[in-house]
Amino acid sequence: MTKDKPCIVQRDRTILLEVEHSGFEEAREQLSRYADLVKSPPSFHTYRITPLSLWNAASSGWSAEQICESLQSLSRFDVPAVVLQEILHLVSRYGQLSLSKHPKKEGVLVLRCEDEGLMQELGSQPSLPNLGLTILADMVAEISSERRGMLKQELTRLGYPVMDYAGYQEGQFLEIHWHDDGHFHLRDYQLEAAEAFRDNGGKGGSGVLVLPCGAGKTVIGMAAMRELQCETLILTSNTTSVRQWISELLSKTTLQASDIGEYTGQRKEVRPVTVATYQILTHRQSKDDELRHMKLFNERSWGLIIYDEVHLLPAPVFRATADIQATRRLGLTATLVREDGREHDVFSLIGPKRYEMPWKTLEEKGWIASVDCIEVKVPMTDSLKERCRYAGTREQFRLASENPLKLDIVKKLLKRHPHAQTLIIGQYLGQLKAISRELGIPLISGQMPQHQRNELYAEFRRGKQRILAVSKVANFAVDLPDASVAIEISGSFGSRQEEAQRLGRILRPKAEDNRAYFYALVSQDSREEVFALRRQLFLIEQGYQYRTVFESIPNADSKGIRAFDTGDESGKEAASAT
Repeated sequence: MTKDKPCIVQRDRTILLEVEHSGFEEAREQLSRYADLVKSPPSFHTYRITPLSLWNAASSGWSAEQICESLQSLSRFDVPAVVLQEILHLVSRYGQLSLSKHPKKEGVLVLRCEDEGLMQELGSQPSLPNLGLTILADMVAEISSERRGMLKQELTRLGYPVMDYAGYQEGQFLEIHWHDDGHFHLRDYQLEAAEAFRDNGGKGGSGVLVLPCGAGKTVIGMAAMRELQCETLILTSNTTSVRQWISELLSKTTLQASDIGEYTGQRKEVRPVTVATYQILTHRQSKDDELRHMKLFNERSWGLIIYDEVHLLPAPVFRATADIQATRRLGLTATLVREDGREHDVFSLIGPKRYEMPWKTLEEKGWIASVDCIEVKVPMTDSLKERCRYAGTREQFRLASENPLKLDIVKKLLKRHPHAQTLIIGQYLGQLKAISRELGIPLISGQMPQHQRNELYAEFRRGKQRILAVSKVANFAVDLPDASVAIEISGSFGSRQEEAQRLGRILRPKAEDNRAYFYALVSQDSREEVFALRRQLFLIEQGYQYRTVFESIPNADSKGIRAFDTGDESGKEAASAT
């Protein structure tokens, strides 16, 4: 045993990291490259090594030997031999299978393996012959190129990721350059990320780049377009993001307005560069209708498809992506975390992680703001506690989330930051409407027309409107560079990706001290605390530490319960194909 080491590695591939240890930060940074954080209690954080975490590490350049050496250098006790063996075994699977074009047969792909027994094992899996995989020899099989995506998806599920060397279509040529005004240059890490995606002997051309909000993922996407010089389809999360992409393309590249189309609920323009929302692609009048807008994938000879906010990719778009594996695919995201557990599908269909820039590294270099994360424990009145006691578990969470005493804390925080550009972010519309009325501030929600949202965002950017209440529509891709305070009054149960996106709203670098403040208001001694811990997991993994403060509110019980008028919305936004 070596007591000066911060980790304890267990036989089931879980790792305990001592929070108070002097080597905590260094160990956290290393573990985040090949393991996933699953719990973060005060004393020891728990990480787990999974096949996918190892394959993403391998795709980023980590060898099995490096991972084992890292574990051994961090472990207080000898790393169990079984863990080292499993790491070597699992990482060795990355690269055992490769897919390439058949040298003589058009429309046919060849699957090769390096292990004679592996092909027999794959042949015994009923799902693979059902896909049309035909085994020709001990180490060779073939399949129709139309099944390229489905084969990769299934092999990843079975535990055998595929190196895809089958190549990509060039797509229609489109000349794209940076504006030659001498004012715009890619940052070093943006150049590295774009280079990591570049096609290299068949290995590139598809993959995911992971960088924090505010790091300039849009610029990296444009760098990929400039490198490939081809017509491009860009998919993103909402209409606001669509228009931000279009604005960035026009301001930073030589593309003209006539080259760029918006494909949303308001407009249906298909042009050499088309920017669309995931919602419009999956929109249909009823569940029995076909997804008419999915034809956008084949409307033009795209040479590149960019999936912005790839962690939000809806299931129907996965299915369409399985059919277009011959088109280069670039995923951009702040987090690979998916609440539906479909990280494997991102890996197999969009591509592996090609590049990751830790959030804290960018903070240290001043490229994003330094953020203080504060969890504020808000008391509940006796009457609210009584209601929670007799409610179902889901209703308990909602009652705690909508705790009316949070309004008093919001007022305190606004006084603490009297001049800061502030976002008050919540999940439940009734709660947000009440706060909007009480404070006399605008509320932006999915019920508001897009042009009105844009006007309020513009007023906020100009400093004319200092405080906004925002629903989940502002979670994603809203460029509000001067926002320096975010007050989260409620969230989507334990959504880690949502917490990361909300903190991302205030990460843009600030002109003066480059500091921002993220307050998460959580009802004390309630079910909301359980989900708040889970929401914070991803950010804790990135090196953010939540400081906890306890608020007292004099005569809280005399305030009574102020009911929120949620009507029939159940706290959810009106659906719209934006």
